[in-house]
Amino acid sequence: MVVDRYITPINSPRKRSTTLQFLFDHDLRSPSSSNSPSRSIDWRQHSMEEEMLSLISHCSSIFTFSDPVQSPSQQDEKRFKLNQLLYLVKTSKKPLDCEVLVPLMSMISANLFRPLPRPSNLSFISDLPDDEGFMATASPVWIHLQVVYDILLRLVTTTDPKRLQDHVDHPFLLNLLALFQSEDPRERESLKNVYHMIYSRFTCHRSIMRKSMNDVLLNYIFETERHCGIGELLEIYGSIINGFTVPLKEEHKLFLIRVLIPMHKPKGMLMYHRQLSYCASQFVQKEPVLGGIVVRGILRYWPVTNSQKEVLLIGELEELVENIDPDQYRKLALPLATHITRCLNSLNSQVAERALYVWNNEQFVKMISLALDEVFPVVVEGMEKNLKSHWSSSVRQLTENVKEMLEEMDPVLYYKCILEIEPRESTSRKEGVRRKEKWERIESIAAKNHFL
Repeated sequence: MVVDRYITPINSPRKRSTTLQFLFDHDLRSPSSSNSPSRSIDWRQHSMEEEMLSLISHCSSIFTFSDPVQSPSQQDEKRFKLNQLLYLVKTSKKPLDCEVLVPLMSMISANLFRPLPRPSNLSFISDLPDDEGFMATASPVWIHLQVVYDILLRLVTTTDPKRLQDHVDHPFLLNLLALFQSEDPRERESLKNVYHMIYSRFTCHRSIMRKSMNDVLLNYIFETERHCGIGELLEIYGSIINGFTVPLKEEHKLFLIRVLIPMHKPKGMLMYHRQLSYCASQFVQKEPVLGGIVVRGILRYWPVTNSQKEVLLIGELEELVENIDPDQYRKLALPLATHITRCLNSLNSQVAERALYVWNNEQFVKMISLALDEVFPVVVEGMEKNLKSHWSSSVRQLTENVKEMLEEMDPVLYYKCILEIEPRESTSRKEGVRRKEKWERIESIAAKNHFL
């Protein structure tokens, strides 16, 4: 009987495939692979990086919120993916690899560094109520920018500065600084947090960052007087000044003299005075000798017609007096008392009342008491002028209270100063008459020669 040797046995195994897919599946199912923690962690890390790269690619597309082609659903999808990316960045236990970090920083730059819209009328916006001013300056792009700023802040906070040094360079910092021109206060607040965190962690950039901020402030003072982010920049500087060591470096003193003191000059000072006052007071607290320089600088830039600025500056001077070196009291008593007296004679009742309240400050009274002979003639004349002719009854009442205090300090000198007021007023009236006659003669001569 012949056996057919080509008949296939029933139980013979089927030939298995040796493709890459088979080997990959076999490797995953093998006990040695499933029981290896390191390989499992590496696989999860690889999977997360792939997902992050996919999200980064999607989030690199820019929405202007003004193009009708861009649908709201696409905008919502991008925001959802940005939040996913933020979650992955926050939950990542290992530092991000360069394969992820490079496209991630590129995506952040593409979203943040954009042309800002033309600035609107800032003086108009500053006069609006808070809600109306916010609605006038709110940016529709913020729903995306908010998450991008959160991602950047997380990176700067948790990543080793040496790994980010190639990305957070001088051009990157200049582009960040330019964004402080944004009119959206939410963006400026996020920028402030990011910029300050970079200054804290990237010590190699500190000198460049201070110089760049100085350039922005100087350009605002002497060129444009238009900038939305001055308050935020000064708030950053307030924290920086707080960390200066004593004795102060010459560079920092020059910043006080050349930048901070002239910042009292612009009309927009009302928008950032709180931060500016804090910066100046920090300098005086660290070195009280600088108090005289700051006080004289403020008096130099004293406003003529802006009563709101006057009220703020009177309050700032009162705070500075608390920290000034007592050795400078006698030198500053006369110029300071002269300006305060001029303010209490102001026809604006708010300015006059604020100037009169300064006399409740013990340090100010102590300063004046060191130079009574010089100060009293000026102050007493101002008090008597208020009592005679000021239109506000509350100002006259406050003046009466201050007058009683001054009389108690030195009754004889006060009475002597009152006696000297009449001769000075008589001399002033005579000078006024002579001046008027002189101008009348000039006008008559000009009329005869047909100049008028």
